[in-house]
Amino acid sequence: MAEQRTMMFSGSPLNRLSWLRTSSVFLNSIITSPSARWVLFKSGNPLMASKTTLAFLSTKDVGSFIGEAPYFGQGKDSGLLTEKEQVPATEALRHKGIRIVFLGLHETASASLAGGGTGALPSSEFTDPEKATEKIEGTPYFAIDVADSGLEDSAIEATVNESEQAKAGTALTWLDARSFMTNSDLFYGAIFSEARSMIDWNFRNKFCAGCGSPTFSLWGGWKLGCSSLMPWADNTGRKSCPSGKGLHNYAHPRSDPVVIMLAVDETGEKILMGQNNRFKGQFYSALAGFIEPGETFEDAVKREMWEEAGVKVRDVQYHSGQPWPFPASIMCGFYSRADSSKPVRTDLDNELADARWFVREDVLSVLNHAHGSRIDLTRVGEATEQKEGEPPFKVPPPTTIAGNLIRDWAHGRIKFPPVNLNVEASKKGNL
Repeated sequence: MAEQRTMMFSGSPLNRLSWLRTSSVFLNSIITSPSARWVLFKSGNPLMASKTTLAFLSTKDVGSFIGEAPYFGQGKDSGLLTEKEQVPATEALRHKGIRIVFLGLHETASASLAGGGTGALPSSEFTDPEKATEKIEGTPYFAIDVADSGLEDSAIEATVNESEQAKAGTALTWLDARSFMTNSDLFYGAIFSEARSMIDWNFRNKFCAGCGSPTFSLWGGWKLGCSSLMPWADNTGRKSCPSGKGLHNYAHPRSDPVVIMLAVDETGEKILMGQNNRFKGQFYSALAGFIEPGETFEDAVKREMWEEAGVKVRDVQYHSGQPWPFPASIMCGFYSRADSSKPVRTDLDNELADARWFVREDVLSVLNHAHGSRIDLTRVGEATEQKEGEPPFKVPPPTTIAGNLIRDWAHGRIKFPPVNLNVEASKKGNL
């Protein structure tokens, strides 16, 4: 396979300090740090300082959104801490105000591994919350979605416009989330990916899957608890919530696995690409599908290729992965081999408008065209006409798994020698 590269949305620069998420002492300390910075979303769309950079606000800037202290370990009444910090139902509990996600720490150059340091680890130096707060070096990052604050749009905009960046003359704007990947770099992309996925997860899980009671936030936004488990909850006449046993958490932060697959023919000189019904223009890409329960990645590749295009594939090989925060998937890219002489179908599950084999020369001509992978992801599903001077079809940009699968094959970075698929299948007992 190709040399592993960092994809857009991956390669997080943050030390997530996961072992300290349970401590309200630690979280309440770093949230008030002058260096703390906040990523803001509004209904999933990020606040930007430019077309390419996220706006990072201070804790002072977001005060009207996050409410009063304590921010974590909140007791029954406002302004009070919980009495027992390490009871599972109260570990960094937050049940008042907008949900906050602690993303992690961007360590200083000297403290990070790249700078010759070891970084913060769950060692004796960093396991004690108070000592850890004194020793960490860097910028803590948090995230919120202001649409969940209950404030009117006018109040939200007024708060944003009073931020330090806005007062300094920076025009802060909300960007359509799917446009982010075509405008930003790896540093901002990785922070955006983690933040958006976690914000979305918190938004979608406001009720307990075990009993239907409202949920509350724990562990700096990384765990959800059932309100029936709060120390002061009145559960008179109610059955105990099943989430009170074991992990005390039915909804873990999730990444739904998706296979993105490209079939290479027996000569190694053709690839199978499809045109999804959701894309109305001449846009072709690798096929894709969610992994189902009881499947391996290889099983899913074979099933999806067969269900969508009626193509039997074998020799499935992993290429690379990519977090995909729309809302929270992990894209896993694969190659496979298939017989290009067999029919390709598009009448099976109604996902494909077209599917066909493309030769290397045609794909390279599109990749070399200035508009060959210029896709407006905000207009998916809209009918578009081919303009004069544009290529005969388009492919995904290099910021996607599919785009990398296509480019690595087209440019010969991954070799696919000719094979006799009938002989190979016979050896494996498939014929």
